[in-house]
Amino acid sequence: MSAAETILITTLAEYQTRFWIPVAQRLQRAGRDVQLLAFDDRSAEMAEAQGVSVVNMYRSGLDGGSEVDDRKAFEARLADYGLDGTNFLFSHERVTFGIRDSAALRRRFMIYANAMERALDALSAQGKKAVVVQELGGFLSVIAAFYAAKKRGIRNWFIEPSFFRGRLYYTPDSFAAPDTMAQPADSVSADVRAYLDETLNQRAIVIPQKDKHHYSAAFKKVANLRNSRRLAEKLWDQYALGKHQEFGHNLRHARVHAEMALNATRLKNLYQPMPDARFVYYPLHVPADMALTLRSPEYLDQVATIDFLLRTIPDTHVLVVKEHPAQIGAISSRRFFELARRFDNFVLLPPQTNNYAVLGRADAVVSVNSKSGAEAVLLGKPVVVMGDAFYRTCPLVFTADRLKDVPQRLRDALAAPGFDPSQAAPYFETAWRKSVPGELYIDNPAQLDTFAATLASAISAPAKA
Repeated sequence: MSAAETILITTLAEYQTRFWIPVAQRLQRAGRDVQLLAFDDRSAEMAEAQGVSVVNMYRSGLDGGSEVDDRKAFEARLADYGLDGTNFLFSHERVTFGIRDSAALRRRFMIYANAMERALDALSAQGKKAVVVQELGGFLSVIAAFYAAKKRGIRNWFIEPSFFRGRLYYTPDSFAAPDTMAQPADSVSADVRAYLDETLNQRAIVIPQKDKHHYSAAFKKVANLRNSRRLAEKLWDQYALGKHQEFGHNLRHARVHAEMALNATRLKNLYQPMPDARFVYYPLHVPADMALTLRSPEYLDQVATIDFLLRTIPDTHVLVVKEHPAQIGAISSRRFFELARRFDNFVLLPPQTNNYAVLGRADAVVSVNSKSGAEAVLLGKPVVVMGDAFYRTCPLVFTADRLKDVPQRLRDALAAPGFDPSQAAPYFETAWRKSVPGELYIDNPAQLDTFAATLASAISAPAKA
């Protein structure tokens, strides 16, 4: 990326915009041209008040008039973007927001695609080139911006947390997981050795700072005074003031968290301690995360996957399952009780159980694309990976291209000789080298300085094939 290119940064909510504004200001002071693409009204107002160039994407896209509801215009846009349909692309919002209405999803896609086209046209008219920066996600705002840029050959950099605390991956032009562990590094740096040793000593999972608030009990999220106040503010903005919010399904969000609290309460009667028997471990993923909805959609129904594993696991083992600590109660308790009724080789652990303690006791781990799979490799445990994971190409793991292949790959993993965990270090070194320092949505000055500097450097580097 040259300094003359405009950096277009999408922002979907106020908490994101409070981070991106000072990042944009730092980039501008460094001589970069930056424009925020705001997908909610408050974000656009905040940026304007701080003197940061911004496009209100919802209002701009609505200026397309009746075209946003025109089915022929929609189909023409799909053809223009080289898409043969959108059911798959719409699936993340269907799952996350419970949207059944395809027409509403088509309309949202058209609004945002129109807005992105107009923003790119405006830059082109000024003789400016562009590069797009987005947090990785499966929302239509992100998807529409990506395909509009792709059509014009504009690079799109997706940002996501890496396996390492305080570091990020920048992936160009693809929703796929970054390929970070295909080859071992020629040497292992002192920094990586120290990080891996500290991780094993602390026995703590990797939690990006931006997501720490999710790691609390479901009932605490419902009873939290700050959350209640914020919900009231958002409802007032939405219904009294008519403000558009990209994440505007506020009442559904509150209802979902109430259901999670109820499920979590019911599941206390099903939790069991770690068994004395030999076991295989399946760590649950965040149910509606794009790592499942877009990267590995065939495993979106995790209860169905667990059912299959229980029916095919070797008789010598039981299957141990643990909920994701950020989404306790997110999966229906009724479905878990049904599994327990039909299978005596099913063990659901209390979600507070230390993940490293479970990994240490397991004979093997089966994962779609959870970071727990990489943590198991770090411990020298055999891992069967089913989905699109950043460690899928690591030679130390057993890959399964289809669910039907998992039983044999699991048997291969259980029969394989163990490996010394030190063998994994060169692969983690490779993954480290492909990451950069930084944290999303942490707005202290030092973190902002680091993020702005590494963002500019990361998107300026030529993308590797």
